[in-house]
Amino acid sequence: MKSTIVVLGGGVGGMVAANEVRRQLPSGHRVVVVEKNAQHAFAPSFLWLMTGDREPHQIRRPLAGLLRRGVELVQAEVLGIDPVHRKVRTSGPEIAYDHLIVALGADLAPEGIPGLAEASQTFFTLDGAARLRDKLKAFTGGRIAIVVSAMPYKCPGAPHEGAMLIADHFRRRGLSSKVEIHLYTPEPQPMPVAGPQLGEAVRSMLRSKGIEFHPLHKLSAVDASAGELVFDNGTRCGYDLLAAIPPHRAPKAVVESGLTNQAGWIPVDAQTLRTNQGGVYAIGDITAIPIPGRWKPDVPLMLPKAGVFAHAQAEVVAQRIVAEITGRPCDSSFCGDGYCMLEAGEDLAGFASGNFFAEPSPQIQLRQIGKAWHLGKVLFEKWWLAPAGMRRSAIGWVIKAGGRLYGVPIKL
Repeated sequence: MKSTIVVLGGGVGGMVAANEVRRQLPSGHRVVVVEKNAQHAFAPSFLWLMTGDREPHQIRRPLAGLLRRGVELVQAEVLGIDPVHRKVRTSGPEIAYDHLIVALGADLAPEGIPGLAEASQTFFTLDGAARLRDKLKAFTGGRIAIVVSAMPYKCPGAPHEGAMLIADHFRRRGLSSKVEIHLYTPEPQPMPVAGPQLGEAVRSMLRSKGIEFHPLHKLSAVDASAGELVFDNGTRCGYDLLAAIPPHRAPKAVVESGLTNQAGWIPVDAQTLRTNQGGVYAIGDITAIPIPGRWKPDVPLMLPKAGVFAHAQAEVVAQRIVAEITGRPCDSSFCGDGYCMLEAGEDLAGFASGNFFAEPSPQIQLRQIGKAWHLGKVLFEKWWLAPAGMRRSAIGWVIKAGGRLYGVPIKL
């Protein structure tokens, strides 16, 4: 009996899942990716686009060229998910499925905070990073505010990387003494999910770049006419240029599907990524996975929304679906390992890695900052954007060899 596997979303998780299922299943089974964007953009490089070190065409590719032969691409918006009748409604065709992988990520919702959409720039989208690049080029002095506007948000290291790369941008232009950079966040420390040791290490990195870090500042509004940020503790802080990480929310079709929790994210089994509906898995930013530890006394820690987890989860789900279809045994499970290369400017980067399922709470280590990790991120960018048939190229093995050199196993 032939099966239809439908993947919703062509981002990191969706692309890896579709390619892996296609690679492992006979061609008689149908693998379909539904994605509204024809172009796939490599989000980790948005920061380099912001600083002028990349152009848009260098960090995006036609999605069709990144999918394996035999994967069908339906360019359409997902309008509804019917897990009872196993159908997906799109702006194009309605698609029936036997197995569904929801990998639609998180949408940005700047309109969720009064004044934010009108007043802010962002480096969390390709177009936003390009606009911010132009703003930074024209900026010659004043106060720059980088604001994490709400929790949760994608890529917990990105605000800190963005702040350090902006600082480096003005260092290269000889304007460091004329520019103040302030980073505001509702979190108690940088990257609290990674533990106090890494948080203090990142705080030290920010301090060394002259960046003022302001924890426990939850944004409630932006007064654009006064050029002020308004926080829920009553504090008002001025800015001349505002770069924001907007609030995140699940796509409407997911919220209306009955798959989500009260916060709007899809709870899944932490090891298998199964949802509460038969035949439906969810991976990546759309999921809600609790991990050991607590952010506040009444707030459990959640697995960060990051591409490295979407990638690993996609491989697990692909193996499980293939096993279900072929009748083979499968013990593949998501183990909670994660890593990221933290850009610090001056072609330097750190490498943070560890297990996020560790008890009693995640303890992530930040390895020595150096040029090798920056080079690793550059190589990873090239590997990721290579055509599907070339993914297991020499670039991939160079990255893995570099990881072994530093004692970090990196799976591509």
